[in-house]
Amino acid sequence: MGTPLGDFVRAKRDSIQPETLGLPDHGRRRSPGLRRSDLAVRAGISVEYLTRLEQGRDRNPSTAVVNALCDALSLDPAEREHIRYLTKITGGTCPSHVRPAPPSREIRATVRETLRLLEPGIAAITNRLGEILAHTSGYAAVLGASGLLDHPAPNLTRYVFTDPRARDLFPDWDEVADEQAFDLWLGPSAESSEWLSTELAPVAGPEFTRRLGNHLVPARGPLRLRHPSGPELLLDREVLDLAADRQQIVVLLPADEPTAAHLADLLRPAPHRLRSVS
Repeated sequence: MGTPLGDFVRAKRDSIQPETLGLPDHGRRRSPGLRRSDLAVRAGISVEYLTRLEQGRDRNPSTAVVNALCDALSLDPAEREHIRYLTKITGGTCPSHVRPAPPSREIRATVRETLRLLEPGIAAITNRLGEILAHTSGYAAVLGASGLLDHPAPNLTRYVFTDPRARDLFPDWDEVADEQAFDLWLGPSAESSEWLSTELAPVAGPEFTRRLGNHLVPARGPLRLRHPSGPELLLDREVLDLAADRQQIVVLLPADEPTAAHLADLLRPAPHRLRSVS
C-alpha cells in the first residue's frame, strides 16, 4: 500500500522528461518520465531505498533525504512545501482503527464578526475540505445562483465534482478541480480529509481520484465565474489563513473594470446580512 509521500514522488518522477534535466534518453521505457535509477543517483540514495519510499514501505525519510529529493526533482517552492507536508502526515499516518470523521464546523465569535464587517463584499469562511461554514450576502449573490449553496452543508469540493452546474459556473473547471483535490491534502486533519475522499470517490469517479493522486500544486491565478445572469466575472482571491482554527476567510475581489461594473449591479439589491450554515 502506498503513502501520500510515495505517491507524490512517483507521480512527479513520471512527469519529468530526462532531457529537461540534462540526462540522456535511454529509449523506450515501460513507464513515462524519469527512471528510478536516474532519480536515485541525482538524490544520492540507493534505488532500493527509493523503491521502498515510493511503495510506502519506508515512511520516515530524514530531512536530508527529503531535501535531496526536492533538489533532484527540481521542485519549485510550492512543491517543496507540499512534499514536506506529505512527509509529516505520512510519518504520522493515523491508525486503521480510527474512524474518519468530518471536522468541527464551529466558528469563533471574533471570526464571525470579521466576516460581518466584510459585508456586502464577496467573502466566506471555509476550510481546506471546501466546506463553506459561513458567508456574506455578496457571496450568495455571486455564487449561490448556480446551486453551490443549495445543500444544507454546502461544500465547494463536493459541488465541483458532483454537480453538473459547476462546469457552467467555472469556465476553467479543470483548474478549479485540481485546486479542490489538492487542498484535501491540507485539510483540517488526515482523518477529515479521508472522510471527504471516501465520500466523494464513489460518486465523483476518476475525475476526482486521478487528481487526488496527481499532487499537482495549483497556480491559483484569478478565478473566472460565469454568473447565470450572463456576465463573466474575473476575480482575484485573497485568503486570510486562520491557522489556529484550521479555517480561512476567502475574499473575492474584482480583477478588472468590467467585473467591477457587473458586481455593482449584482450586489446592489443584496441585503446586508450574514448567513451561517448549520
